[in-house]
Amino acid sequence: MNARQSFIGQSVPRKEDARFLTGRGQYTDDIVLPQQTYGIFVRSPYAHAKLVRVDTSAASGAPGVLGVYAGEHFKDVGGLPCGWLINSTDATPMKEPKHPILALDRVRYVGDRVALVVAETLQQAKDAAALVEVDYEELPAVVDVAKAAEVAAAGGVLHAEAPDNQCYLWAIGDQGGTDAAIASAPHVSKLTFRNNRLIPNAIEPRAANASYNPADDQYTLYVANQNPHVERLLMCAFVLGIPEHKMRVVAPDVGGGFGSKIFLYGEETALVWASRQLGRPVKWTADRSEAFLSDAHGRDHLTTVELATDRDGRFLALRVDTQANLGAYLSTFASAVPTILYATLLAGQYATPKIHCTVKAVFTNTAPVDAYRGAGRPEATYVVERIVETAAHDLGIDPAEIRRRNFVREFPYATPVGLTYDTGDYEATMARAIELADVAGFAARKAASEAKGLKRGIGYSAYIEACGIAPSSVAGALGARAGLFEAGEVRVHPTGKVTIFTGSHSHGQGHETTFAQVVADKLGIPIDDVSIEHGDTGKVLFGMGTYGSRSLAVGGTAIVKAVDKVIAKGRKIAAHLMEAADDDVVFEDGVFKVAGTDKNVPFASVALTAYVPHNFPHDKLEPGLNENAFYDPSNFTYPAGTYICEVEVDPKTGVTRVDRFTACDDFGNVVNPMIVEGQVHGGLAQGIGQALMEHGVYDGDSGQLLSGSYMDYAMPRADNFPSFQVETVKGTPCTHNPLGVKGCGEAGAIGSPPAIINAICNAVGLRDMPMPATPFTVWTALNA
Repeated sequence: MNARQSFIGQSVPRKEDARFLTGRGQYTDDIVLPQQTYGIFVRSPYAHAKLVRVDTSAASGAPGVLGVYAGEHFKDVGGLPCGWLINSTDATPMKEPKHPILALDRVRYVGDRVALVVAETLQQAKDAAALVEVDYEELPAVVDVAKAAEVAAAGGVLHAEAPDNQCYLWAIGDQGGTDAAIASAPHVSKLTFRNNRLIPNAIEPRAANASYNPADDQYTLYVANQNPHVERLLMCAFVLGIPEHKMRVVAPDVGGGFGSKIFLYGEETALVWASRQLGRPVKWTADRSEAFLSDAHGRDHLTTVELATDRDGRFLALRVDTQANLGAYLSTFASAVPTILYATLLAGQYATPKIHCTVKAVFTNTAPVDAYRGAGRPEATYVVERIVETAAHDLGIDPAEIRRRNFVREFPYATPVGLTYDTGDYEATMARAIELADVAGFAARKAASEAKGLKRGIGYSAYIEACGIAPSSVAGALGARAGLFEAGEVRVHPTGKVTIFTGSHSHGQGHETTFAQVVADKLGIPIDDVSIEHGDTGKVLFGMGTYGSRSLAVGGTAIVKAVDKVIAKGRKIAAHLMEAADDDVVFEDGVFKVAGTDKNVPFASVALTAYVPHNFPHDKLEPGLNENAFYDPSNFTYPAGTYICEVEVDPKTGVTRVDRFTACDDFGNVVNPMIVEGQVHGGLAQGIGQALMEHGVYDGDSGQLLSGSYMDYAMPRADNFPSFQVETVKGTPCTHNPLGVKGCGEAGAIGSPPAIINAICNAVGLRDMPMPATPFTVWTALNA
């Protein structure tokens, strides 16, 4: 590609794929340090029990064992913090019990950390861990949010701070107005359903390798994490009391995250602590069964929703009541997911005048629940798009038509639940989706299916999401305990080559390509002259990491702001070289020019002059060409789209086959269409997985995880999907970032579950179908 050709909007092949496809990536488990040791965690087999005795004597004497640590060793350190404070409707703060590094007095879910064994080899650590003797006194366990208070009354209180197992009761919207509108409405549609629990399964499991150097009192932690600066801040300031500048956190290549690697976990924290006790590095890598038990899970809501309409299907009010399962402890962002990231999206794409939502969050004897691809937005979209489809059925209105009648059409639009959409064109996106999906030909396809004894259905989902949580001032007022900005640094070398340091983190999204495209385009240099550095607190100024589809809109904008500073300084250097006024110099296609003349200086020459300042405006500038910038957005970005799914259902077996799936998205301006399409494909796979097969299930009495392996937790495979029809429309650019971009990484997982369930309900003629719609679930519903 010519250096002068725009890189924006081009499907540039991913630069990072060369090392990944040839096995040259470096992941945390690949790192072996001098005098490496290995850690294994002893975990609770009970969902809820008192720790009567933890006997580590036999393990301590086992071959190769260097140390065995239990909760007693950590009683004087802080607990794992929660990053978002939610206040209840009575203004009292949420119940925030200590989340210990290792269990001290009791265990609260199967997989809870009880002890850490460190040995010379991994096998020695495993053998010794089997020798740790623990006496448990089992207590009543609760796994269902609807039974949390009942089990608490029977002695199953998880935390003394929450005697009814309730963390908070939160609400948003106009309760009185919503209630009145529903009471007087000509029609009200109502549903009650669960948003099923999901267990993240990245290709690379969680891993950490911690070392301590007594020579300079420095710690280094290699960890599979999505935001190393936040990991360092939380661990140092709130748990271990280590000065932040004494800790370096490195997140090298990370094999997928989906949200589950945002959080500060007890495992890596314990390893850092143990590395100082032993004076040697300690490594731990989760095996898959351990990951099922101990990784933060996602979703798990029980919701009742009511939509009031007039006789023409125009929305009057939406009332939502949700019970959210937080698991046994508050994970890093757990409190925000069913509140700020969920209820604020309940307007969807629609101009509903009145909305009110109540959220009761409870503790249960299950793994902590936190952000998972979409983080609240999939749950909100499911609520809205299922009840909209149900209302269309109840009123006998075409599902596309009822949506059209209620779309937001004037922007900016302030929703009744606290957000302001800056731009969008929902009608155009739906119209294109309908065209691509060949909805006009559905009747013929339905008849063909019926001829084979199959039921065919079509389902719509018109989603919206809020990406790049912002701004910090507003988020802080809503309970965020951290900033939501991003940092970027542009380092121009003497030869004109450029290194970018970003606080965002790439774990599959293609940042090394996309960010390079943006910088190469702005500077007019070859894309191969730009390299991207991320994931290392020792190199990168600061950063908030990657989550919530924020990387390009927030992290990319910080980089653009730093590039603008480089260009501004370069213009002054070029003006000096060309003996012109600063204001007369323009920068185009990698060349500084004096307007109206043929005088010009290429970018590389300006870079060299900055570092060889023999002819340099020393009275105005310092040598060098290195700039950094922070960017705190003024608003979220609001990608939106319409998804249309067609399924065939075999009524004899309940087997559902996704026959056609069309995804039409508005992501604003698009930098790399190929990468965006890949992100949508990945999200669709996860969303369809949730809708049809994935389900984290605990036994209601014992609290045992029944879906603790791939034998019981069904992961989607390629043959579960059709060939997706994906198109990014010529979108409505975001109005408040210079790239005009919106997030794209979570869209597929947000919009697809309701489209699939709507299609199944349409096929079989039922108002609702529980997720996941497994063959047994569908067959049972058909034969109920």
